[in-house]
Amino acid sequence: MDFSWLISLLGPGSTSLASTLVLYSFVIAMGVYLGKLKLGGVSLGVTFVLFVGIIMGHFGYVVNAEVLKFIREFGLILFIFSIGIQVGPGFFSSFKKGGMRLNGLAVLGIALNVAIVLAIYFIDGETSIEALVGVMSGAVTNTPGLAAAQQAIDTPEAINIMSMGYAAAYPLGVCGIIGAMFLIKALFKIKTDREIRAIEEATDNSHLKPEIISVEVTNKLIDGKSLRQIHDIIQTDFVISRLIGEEGKIIIPVSATQVHVGDKLYVVISAQDVERFEAVIGPQIEMDWEATQHDVVSRRIVITKSEYNGVSLGALRLHTAYKVNATRVNRAGVDLLASPNLRLQMGDRITVVGDLNDITRLGEKLGNSMKRLNEPNMITIFVGILFGIIVGSINVGFGMKLGLAGGPLVVAILLSRFGYKFKLVTYTSSSASLLMRELGICLFLASVGISSGAGFAETVFNSTGMWWVIWGFMITFIPLVVVGCIARGVYKINFLTIMGLFSGGYTDPPALAYAAGSTGSDAPAVAYSTVYPLTMFLRVVAAQGLILCFM
Repeated sequence: MDFSWLISLLGPGSTSLASTLVLYSFVIAMGVYLGKLKLGGVSLGVTFVLFVGIIMGHFGYVVNAEVLKFIREFGLILFIFSIGIQVGPGFFSSFKKGGMRLNGLAVLGIALNVAIVLAIYFIDGETSIEALVGVMSGAVTNTPGLAAAQQAIDTPEAINIMSMGYAAAYPLGVCGIIGAMFLIKALFKIKTDREIRAIEEATDNSHLKPEIISVEVTNKLIDGKSLRQIHDIIQTDFVISRLIGEEGKIIIPVSATQVHVGDKLYVVISAQDVERFEAVIGPQIEMDWEATQHDVVSRRIVITKSEYNGVSLGALRLHTAYKVNATRVNRAGVDLLASPNLRLQMGDRITVVGDLNDITRLGEKLGNSMKRLNEPNMITIFVGILFGIIVGSINVGFGMKLGLAGGPLVVAILLSRFGYKFKLVTYTSSSASLLMRELGICLFLASVGISSGAGFAETVFNSTGMWWVIWGFMITFIPLVVVGCIARGVYKINFLTIMGLFSGGYTDPPALAYAAGSTGSDAPAVAYSTVYPLTMFLRVVAAQGLILCFM
């Protein structure tokens, strides 16, 4: 039996379309599989696709240059655009008071990374800037930065050098982040269990979450006043979803509803405002509202009609048109107080109380179809990519362009925040977003690995490669130690938050997984999500800027 066709299909050297597809499939599948293996509780994730691609390239597997470039750039665009859509909603809010200090420390870390790269570049004098940018991207475990820098220069030799530097520095980059956590812990003699207790006792974050309480009206001074007047007196946001009067009947109150002494109220309010509310209205009471005989029900309605994307909650006229009350809005797993000026987004889940028939009518109006949420918004994705490429091609001065990495990233961030103004729905289910992101990064890493594999061993496994590893560790470790000492020594930031700051500042999920697993707390994840959006953006800009300024 003739197996020459199989040898031609699977063997090295062939550039046919079928061989290319087989090669990419193998590299990605094997890379993803190996990336799931953990060493010391840490895994490298899809980055292993790069290493498998390098190995295959080393053994002579090649891809047609034009096909490889297309797959690499298309994968990059998919990955960067999905990252922008993901971080966009938190990008602007990360500048608010609560995140300013953490973001400032993260920016300091980025500045120190760049300063060390420039110091090595000018002192050594022999290492190219493209190699150092690759080393820096690997040292801070930031693949989008590598992609942006490669796209900015777009020559095969420079792209391969960057890929080799990235691959040489990446493993110690992950280890360096975790090592810096250990060092800060040792330097300041930190006890993790004490830090966990301190986080649990802190009330700042819990104040932001809506709290549900039952209150009895005892203040005679507000007897007969409407809810609108009481809002003016207390001057805080709250929602009274149900009220029991003297007759024992539950009603859905509206702004004109009067309250009287003896009324019992079911209230949704921020935890920080509970004490003020009780001081004006009356004390909390224990009451089982579900056990009370009434015709009022509570349901969640999902917004799945695009025409309500960006509409304020107050504009729905829930009281007058539907005789229901909205108590809270769940967005991406987080409960928000249902204030009238809250802008709704596709996928929001509104908790409403009222008559079942009224709630059904409201549900029909807002969509309330989980099937609709599972449908990808392809128009938004490709309109975003279209304008991202256009923006990336604009000369922003000094010959600099945002390129195929920066352009889609900026446009995606802006669309995720302001897309509703243009009737564009940016909601994407978590599974669809993850698929697009992972597919994009796998295609990109496989392309980079295959193209740079041929000369990898000769370049890295010598004195040059050894220095790349050393420099990469310096770029990883030194800024983290400096930032960690400032965070703990000057600002007295909780160690769990510092762990999240380190992980988010280097956009490194494996380090975050280690921090969360070793502490059992979500505090590292909170800090990670606070600094991640701005850090991701600046990492891309920094890598691309170094190439454009020094090439």
